[in-house]
Amino acid sequence: MTSVQMNADVYHSLSIIAEDSDLMKKAMLYLRKLARQKQQGKDDALMTKEEFFSMIDHRMEDYEKGEYLSFSSPEEMHRYLEAL
Repeated sequence: MTSVQMNADVYHSLSIIAEDSDLMKKAMLYLRKLARQKQQGKDDALMTKEEFFSMIDHRMEDYEKGEYLSFSSPEEMHRYLEAL
């Protein structure tokens, strides 16, 4: 895809968003949030060391209670995930 095609695609997407005022407000709020995060150097996907180990402890408790899924083959797992 050339840069001209990319620009045309962006302008087309923006024109669709601009037609709906509620969608435009949501898009602007989202873009402002992204800009703030970039300025602060934060990433929503990152977690602290404490959060990570807390998550593992919670999952271990679930496993010990028998609350887990097991699959007999990779194909079975793929079928399960596609059904979600």
